[in-house]
Amino acid sequence: MEDLKIVNKGLEDEMEIGGYRLCRWKLALVGAGVVCTGGFLLLLLYWMPEWCVKATCTRTTVKEAEMVLLQSTDEFKRWFLAKVRVMLAPGRDPFDDLDSQTTSTSVANGHTTHNSQSPAQELIHKYAEYQPVQIRYFTLHSTKYYWSDTSQNFEVFTGLEDLEVTCSTVHSKHSAGLSRNQQEYRRLFFGVNEIAVKVPSVFKLLIKEVLNPFYIFQLFSVILWSADEYYYYAAAIVFMSVISIATSLYTIKKQYVMLHDMVAAHSIVRVSVIRANNEIEEAMSTDLVPGDVMVIPSNGTIMPCDAVLISGTCIVNESMLTGESVPVTKTNLPNPRQGEKGDEGDGFYCTEEHKRHTLFCGTNVIQTRFYSGELVKAVVVRTGFSTAKGQLVRSILYPKPTDFKLYRDASLFLLCLVAVAGIGFIYSIVLSIMNQVPAKTIIIESLDIITITVPPALPAAMTAGIVYAQRRLKRIGIFCISPQRINICGQLNLVCFDKTGTLTEDGLDLWGVQRVENKSFLLSEENPYKESLVKSSFVACMAACHSLTKIEGQISGDPLDLKMFEATGWILEEATEEETALHNRIMPTVVRPPKQLLPEPIVSPDQDMELYELSTGYEIGIVRQFPFSSALQRMCVVTRTLGEKRMDAFLKGAPEVVASLCKKDSVPEDFAEVLEDYTKQGFRVIALAHRRLESKLTWHKVQNVNRDHIEANMEFLGLIIMQNKLKPETPGVLEDLRQANIRTVMVTGDNMLTAISVARDCGMIPPEDRVIIADALPPKDGQAAKINWRYADNPTKNSTKAPRLEEVEISLEDVTQGDELKPQESYHFAMSGKAFAVITEHFQDLLPKLVLHGTVFARMAPDQKTQLVEALQSVDYFVGMCGDGANDCGALKRAHGGISLSELEASVASPFTSRTPNISCVPNLIREGRAALITSFCVFKFMALYSIIQYISVTLLYSILSNLGDFQFLFIDIAIILIIVFTMSLNPAWKELVPRRPPSGLISGPLLFSVLTQILICFGFQTLAFLWVSQQSWYNRWTPSSDACNLTSSSNISVEHNDTELDDHNIKNYENTTLFYVSSFQYLIVAIVFSKGKPFRQPSYKNWPFVLSACSLYAFLLFLLFYRNSAIDDFLEIVCVPMEWRLTILLIIFLNAVVSIFVEGSVDLWGHRCVSWLTCQRRKVPKARYMHLAQELSVDPDWPPKPKTTTEAKPPPRPENGSYQIIPAS
Repeated sequence: MEDLKIVNKGLEDEMEIGGYRLCRWKLALVGAGVVCTGGFLLLLLYWMPEWCVKATCTRTTVKEAEMVLLQSTDEFKRWFLAKVRVMLAPGRDPFDDLDSQTTSTSVANGHTTHNSQSPAQELIHKYAEYQPVQIRYFTLHSTKYYWSDTSQNFEVFTGLEDLEVTCSTVHSKHSAGLSRNQQEYRRLFFGVNEIAVKVPSVFKLLIKEVLNPFYIFQLFSVILWSADEYYYYAAAIVFMSVISIATSLYTIKKQYVMLHDMVAAHSIVRVSVIRANNEIEEAMSTDLVPGDVMVIPSNGTIMPCDAVLISGTCIVNESMLTGESVPVTKTNLPNPRQGEKGDEGDGFYCTEEHKRHTLFCGTNVIQTRFYSGELVKAVVVRTGFSTAKGQLVRSILYPKPTDFKLYRDASLFLLCLVAVAGIGFIYSIVLSIMNQVPAKTIIIESLDIITITVPPALPAAMTAGIVYAQRRLKRIGIFCISPQRINICGQLNLVCFDKTGTLTEDGLDLWGVQRVENKSFLLSEENPYKESLVKSSFVACMAACHSLTKIEGQISGDPLDLKMFEATGWILEEATEEETALHNRIMPTVVRPPKQLLPEPIVSPDQDMELYELSTGYEIGIVRQFPFSSALQRMCVVTRTLGEKRMDAFLKGAPEVVASLCKKDSVPEDFAEVLEDYTKQGFRVIALAHRRLESKLTWHKVQNVNRDHIEANMEFLGLIIMQNKLKPETPGVLEDLRQANIRTVMVTGDNMLTAISVARDCGMIPPEDRVIIADALPPKDGQAAKINWRYADNPTKNSTKAPRLEEVEISLEDVTQGDELKPQESYHFAMSGKAFAVITEHFQDLLPKLVLHGTVFARMAPDQKTQLVEALQSVDYFVGMCGDGANDCGALKRAHGGISLSELEASVASPFTSRTPNISCVPNLIREGRAALITSFCVFKFMALYSIIQYISVTLLYSILSNLGDFQFLFIDIAIILIIVFTMSLNPAWKELVPRRPPSGLISGPLLFSVLTQILICFGFQTLAFLWVSQQSWYNRWTPSSDACNLTSSSNISVEHNDTELDDHNIKNYENTTLFYVSSFQYLIVAIVFSKGKPFRQPSYKNWPFVLSACSLYAFLLFLLFYRNSAIDDFLEIVCVPMEWRLTILLIIFLNAVVSIFVEGSVDLWGHRCVSWLTCQRRKVPKARYMHLAQELSVDPDWPPKPKTTTEAKPPPRPENGSYQIIPAS
């Protein structure tokens, strides 16, 4: 066995790769096999790429491979096949510098010296000078993988980040632009910069659709029926298949066109590129490569690539990526080398970490700001499908399959049906040989059994329910881009909510301010809009420390910044482009108080009016912004007050962070208590700080200084208290979910105590429940990582602490009784993002226990939200996520059901998008999901019964060498089955959420029990009718002149006389007619029996199309049974039977209906117990891991951890159980 390598290691699309080369003798064998099987082998190899490769190729090393076979390492284990190609290039590394005489080492230099040759001659000269090398690569999912000799594996070139450039290197080596040669050389590797969504031709789509195993099976069925002279039925199936294929093609084509239009709308634009000799030239955006330097036009543009700003500022609308409509300010990447203290703080550039300096592809640059004559420049970092937008489009083009038990069980169920068909197949062959039937008839009739057992309308029937559910969701303002997920939403048993904008109102209202003077807090004030405070640092900080900007005369930006700025009543002015061009180093943004707030100075009569205005003018210019970073939890600005020599720095951010950056003697001693007091009441608290900067810091130095130098030794100014009101719908919705046994979890970027307070206010944590804060600390100074457990103070002051703790332990004894967890336990864990990171790294075995009762996760970064969703899924929760789309993209995509409360009709990140901006959409989605899931079960059970009932009829008729007629099949399949299937799916969802959850798969005891009992009932009654008819006194072998309705003539007819006129298939006979009547009624009986209503769907009698269809069919069948119409009888090939036998058939049908309804009712009531009793399961072991864990923890005396104890991580050797120990605090 040759080596197996891993590509994309550690990433979402990690795959194992194996190398193969074509083998001639294997190809010849396969060719012969294809001919012998009439092309079927070719189809099989098309469906199974791994078989195809193994059947036609031999293993070789990945380096020498002609074909590569890749298998995803996730739970789906999907196979992909790619052809290895070879390209010629002057070097192996896209970042090699063609102009310096080395191709072996990678020089990431950006500029070259030009000689007098033209670019074309230069390139020829270069190619002549270097020996071209062969580079092997393959393309998969719009990504090129190149062979690397250093790593001995295939690798992807993403862009500039491959070089691991530092921030200072971006400025020093990549800011001068590329020569044309380098650009063309890099384009060989990175390709054209466009996200090309190729819309496949209708013919291609048609071939792909038709080669689906299901349609091939239908083709086989149609050929077989035609050979058996069932022309009408075959034609009807062909007609249905054509309609099905046409609608499917239309939908797929429409989705491709929509995606293509969405991507292509602004993907190709003209850009200005700076060349290595400082020339600016116009180029098409498709020519851009990583390392190019582009000029961002002042009137804005749509970004054609991901690029990092190296000079100037941009205001960008990123709604296309995040769903967040508030414009974001992007500043230039800091250059630590030009700062004061050398390399300190010079980290590697990373798009995620430096996203405040990165312009992403597809986002809209609204306007740019620049200083005297300087252009706004950005270095291209990624192009094409490597960009953020490209990856988004790739995830839509090549989605991960939705793994859901229902679909796996459906395949298993079909296999069972095929096995049943196999039995019938053998039975019909044996029977036919015994009766000396001709060989052709034996083959056709035995194969016919298989086509009967696997219903051809199954896929159409299964999708009907989902399509109806999607339509109902659209009506209530929920849009869905992944319809298969609707069913999965019916299984959700835990929902994570973002806090701000989801549970609470989007904006924050200013509740008050609490200033600090002389190291102590003053009394809280409602508003800083006072004449006495106008020149205070506190108000200056509020007015200047923000990232607001004017767009078309309107101030816009972060809602929190906006509220703070509006509270000061100050005015914001921005310099126009003309002013910026005229003056040197003009202040880009100025803030000043309104005239009425400034004290009136005394004016002497002889004073110059202009001088007077200057002396009274008080304005602050913002020299440099360090934008808000969620990682740093703060933002900072450097300002200069008019007429002052020295500059000031203002800082605002999370109180704990701001206090840690201030001088100790400026922070009040009661800071922690005051902060805790506010956060416990659910207020959002922001701290402000100020510092006078040294006079040596000039304007130019400030532009390049590292923010760490500015954000130190600050003076603490005080707190701003913002109120974040709960949305009125929130408590009610959370209560509904709690009643329905659906756990709710809060995941927020806000402060821990604020989050706990909001969780209590909205009922996520009941008032009597205890909150345990897990405070995890990373390893430090040789000490192991540890978790300090502390109990948050309980707002209900009705009991002392000691009994409360005993109460925790007592109530843990009965955690799970039965198969469902109690909806709410008596303790909840809360932790911050930092603690979560430490726990995931050092306490892996504790993580499942913590997420089992974790209710509040505060200060979580976007990627941590995704990790939390994964952690919850790993203990078998079906996780829903509801957020406002901005920083929840990853979690929304990863959850089983992600719903974004975005204004945009379909936020691309999330499977569901709600128009109503509150969480009331969550229970609605779960209700519709449950209804769709139950509909899928109903339809599947009905389709299984339909094929088995027909199979029983045909098998019984084969025993007398008869069969159902062409038009009988047609009537059953079109008039009964199709109408019933498409109307039984129309039941709307039940009005409220119930605590019970629907089963997740078809292979569950009660469900199988229900299907099997109905099969036995139908088999019993059909066999009874089949055997009973031949025992009747009037019964004789039917002939064309038989007339059982008129018994006197029937008894005198000799059988022999009419033998010649018997039809070939022996369709017309008493057995056939009897079984046709009984089976037709049986289809309707099981349809009604399986159409369940409460507790997940509205009752069937409210589904009027279904009721109407069922009643019409009953009426028609009864009309057929009791009223003799020769035209209909001849058409359906049924014969006349005496009235007494018709009444007997009616009695059989009535008894069948009574037994079916009674048995199904009993299965619903006692199915669980019967199955448990039959399988001798006395004590049920829960299937889901979280239930298992809850049972274990209910008997664990050391859980939950006691207050003021510490859990330490043990040294690494033993990561199994017991990798931590609990130590009481001294």
